[in-house]
Amino acid sequence: MLVIEALIPIFVLVLLGYVLAWRQWLPAESGTGLAAVTFKVFIPLLLFTALARADLQQGLSPLLLLAYFGPALLLFVGVNLVAHRRLQRPGTLGLAASYSNNVLVGIPLISVLLGTEALVHLFTILMVHSLILFTAQSFYRDTFGEGPRGLQLKGLLTSLGNPLILSLLLGAAFNLLGLGLPAALWRAADWLAAAALPSALLVLGMSLSRYRLQLSVGMGLVTASKLLLFPLLVFASTTWLGLSGEARTVLTIMAACPTGVNVLAFALGHEDNRSIGSVIFLSTLLATLSLTLWLLWLGF
Repeated sequence: MLVIEALIPIFVLVLLGYVLAWRQWLPAESGTGLAAVTFKVFIPLLLFTALARADLQQGLSPLLLLAYFGPALLLFVGVNLVAHRRLQRPGTLGLAASYSNNVLVGIPLISVLLGTEALVHLFTILMVHSLILFTAQSFYRDTFGEGPRGLQLKGLLTSLGNPLILSLLLGAAFNLLGLGLPAALWRAADWLAAAALPSALLVLGMSLSRYRLQLSVGMGLVTASKLLLFPLLVFASTTWLGLSGEARTVLTIMAACPTGVNVLAFALGHEDNRSIGSVIFLSTLLATLSLTLWLLWLGF
């Protein structure tokens, strides 16, 4: 079955990374070094090479952004409203319910199921993914929190000016301007890009070993919102907007991915950090089942 063939390699590598870090079979600095080269070299080159040679005619439709971020922001607001009323303070649960791990899980899954050509839809979302959701979180925190008012642009720009975003922008520029590289340089970039997916999955597993799962009704509801409600809303919006079957499939898979680890950067205090860590761990664990169900629903 295609679904099993696509999911097993992904979660085997995540599990391997988890075991390597949990059992301390690799020095701590090895995981840090692998993460650095993965996010600063391998993945940026994967994004650049794929986007620079992609067919952007269909991929850059503004309807893609509306179909994905409409449900994302709706869920962000809804979860935060409920959590804020219960906790009487701002938190990060809305971001946890709407921010997907599209790089570490989405890219390998879509590549296996639909081919690298379908990644152009993912890249369109990825170019503004952090910008839109991190800005929303910063606005929410600074408006309703007890700290200084006003959007903290310096921190936001720092989070956006990373190699992943820059490689997407550079790849889009190469594509739109018709630029290219000598064949030997393309080959070298492709070799390095080929290391991105296995390295990224190992890094994800290693990072999960640092979190401790603390179950509660709230954590379960946020995780269910992320893995079930978010993709359902995206599937409905892509159908309503009349997007192609491939675009609908890609965006639904992206929404069904587990919570991204970058959400921890916005945790507000120790309790919030512990809650978000539990959501990341739980959503990644349960995604083995929920992604299987979504892929079967999508016809794989």
